[in-house]
Amino acid sequence: MTTVRPLALLSALAVAASTLSACASEGTAGSASGPGAITVQNCGADVTVDGPVTELYAYDGGIISIVIAAGARDALVAVTGMERDQDLLELAYPDDRVDELTVVGEEQPTLENALAVDPQVMFAGWGYGFSEARNLVPEMLTEHGITPYLLSETCRQDDGARGTMDAWTALTTDLTNIGELTGHSETAAAVVDDIETRRAALEAAPQAAEEPTAFLFDSGTDAIFTSGSFGGPQAIFDTAGVTNATADVEDTWTEVGWETLAASDPDVIFFVDYPGQSYEDKVAVLQANPASRDLDAVREQRFVNLPYAMWVSGPMNIDAAEWVRAATEHFGLAPESGIEPTLDITALDELPGNDWVR
Repeated sequence: MTTVRPLALLSALAVAASTLSACASEGTAGSASGPGAITVQNCGADVTVDGPVTELYAYDGGIISIVIAAGARDALVAVTGMERDQDLLELAYPDDRVDELTVVGEEQPTLENALAVDPQVMFAGWGYGFSEARNLVPEMLTEHGITPYLLSETCRQDDGARGTMDAWTALTTDLTNIGELTGHSETAAAVVDDIETRRAALEAAPQAAEEPTAFLFDSGTDAIFTSGSFGGPQAIFDTAGVTNATADVEDTWTEVGWETLAASDPDVIFFVDYPGQSYEDKVAVLQANPASRDLDAVREQRFVNLPYAMWVSGPMNIDAAEWVRAATEHFGLAPESGIEPTLDITALDELPGNDWVR
């Protein structure tokens, strides 16, 4: 079986979907109306349901975590793409019976999966489940009476590139909207408040005289897949007090050349952990490529490996920010803050790397 590398596919899928207008244009998803109807704004469109959603189908560990955090675990009738993040989700949400979620399909959802589940709402995004190339787009769901809700990080610009708002706004928008759509507004608001409180603590912490630079290495051989100014990592790095080496790339997840890594000369290299290219393989690529092998961060192995669902848009972005700050302090790149990460990733036995924290 060929392993699907979800993030590395995002750029190609977004291009394939760029001729469609469901995310960026104004309109209405769903035809519900009446005194109990609930309407939220999603990527410039109204999403309306006739009452609190009790049947929701979600794709991807980050999206699943948004639903669980917003208090809507019991509305999840099915999920796809959870396997790579199940241990992390169980660690973050120990009381939410993650192991009992119904998993359908393989690595990516299909139209057939969605029709078989027949939920009220499907929560996915461009490059996060929705793709014209894979014959699954929001309009198809609407035609079958299923209301699509799109991950706000993947809202599309006029030219088809993803990203229309900063990543923290995208995340809190989704938490708030999913809470409202499922009747759990208070729970969602509490999660947003917690994120904002922890953000404020990180941003108020003592800062380095010279802000360190971070490079996110998702995967790479001929080119490097990473994240630009509209992706979750931008919010994570900003809050942790480091410079994102690809902040000038106005996109979410995308490819850059090896010269971009070399020119940035990062202080720390962060990895996205998921199947496809192992942590060991990524390190080996960096140590072998002439553009990277002599960088200080590579020679001194200033590497940090965090799970996929901590990097893509989701409530664990704040946990990632705390770990990024902890790493910069460990490597002597930022002063001690006294902030301890809330989520203990050392409990993830299958997470490779990170010897610096064990």
